[in-house]
Amino acid sequence: MTLRLLSRLADPIVSLIYPRKCLSCSAPVDSTADGPACGDCWSETTVFSHDSLICSKCGISASYVIPGIDPSCGECGDQHFDTARSIGSYQKALAATIIYMKETPRLPLRARKVLLSVLDGFDLATKTIVIPVPLSKQRRLERGFNQAEIIAAAVARHTAFQMDVRSLVRRIDIPMHRAAMDKKAREASVKNAFEVVRPNLIEGKDVLLIDDVMTSGATASQCARILKKHGAGRVIVLTLARAELRK
Repeated sequence: MTLRLLSRLADPIVSLIYPRKCLSCSAPVDSTADGPACGDCWSETTVFSHDSLICSKCGISASYVIPGIDPSCGECGDQHFDTARSIGSYQKALAATIIYMKETPRLPLRARKVLLSVLDGFDLATKTIVIPVPLSKQRRLERGFNQAEIIAAAVARHTAFQMDVRSLVRRIDIPMHRAAMDKKAREASVKNAFEVVRPNLIEGKDVLLIDDVMTSGATASQCARILKKHGAGRVIVLTLARAELRK
């Protein structure tokens, strides 16, 4: 009996004994595979497909993109990563999933399946390592885990690439709530925040950099900068969601 079939058989029982409310709209969540969001919120969430109009580099959505053969937002040319992709926009089901994962070290099945389908669209070199964006020691102690590591573990299992959680470290703690910051302020807040402590394991490798959400791209860019400084080749960013920082 497959895990999917077991889940379908268990869902009505679980819903009856432990009813759950969608973190986005408060409606009942009928499927454990959907995680903290209901099916309706998943269907109303913008999920990017292979033909979605997004920036070819940073992956931001159509409202920011200048169409063309190589669509671009025109704002990410100075960022140090090579490509960034996400499941979709930070809204409804994806926003709920990210909020949920900050408290629960689990990547829901539906989010994992869509994430891995995005991953399958990459042309990855055999010398690729999977690195989650690190938390500071203080933040990790408070939370008990790093949600980026939970996502990275699923990616590493799917690709059979090595996951490295020790070579890239966060040197300083950054304020958790940065919603009011503009792009320049976010860039300043993460400048020199990261360090590579095992450069011999980075040199000559491509890096698949994993995080839960990407907003301005400042964190991913600074991680990519220090990784490339220590010999990394391409740095490809993969996140669950792409938030949009209003100018």
